[in-house]
Amino acid sequence: MIHLVREVERVRIGELAKATGTTARALRHYEEAGLIASERAANGYRVFDERMAVRVRNIRHLLGAGLTLEDVQVFLPCLDGDVSAAPPSDRGLRVALDRLAVLDARIAAQTEARNRLAAALGERAGGRIRPVA
Repeated sequence: MIHLVREVERVRIGELAKATGTTARALRHYEEAGLIASERAANGYRVFDERMAVRVRNIRHLLGAGLTLEDVQVFLPCLDGDVSAAPPSDRGLRVALDRLAVLDARIAAQTEARNRLAAALGERAGGRIRPVA
């Protein structure tokens, strides 16, 4: 039986950015963080394996969920698959829970600052501005 192996196509950074709904700048940032890799074509342009699009979409999914690039490093072994459907590893779950705690603390601090400002303004604005519960 003969198996035909399709050669992996290489795409330039702009093409990958367009295919993944991101920017070339973001892709360079992901590359600097060690999340994606490119090669240099003979003309010096960055070229990426076309399959890198899945990885970039997964990175964007995790960033969109509130994780940082540093947090995403933990998920590196599974970024080429379906991250949203895969069960989280213990380490990945720990990172996500830690990030959630950081976000909760920031929200609480911002709500407290907002309420202090609203109270200060409320005194001057005749009670038209109310604190958030």
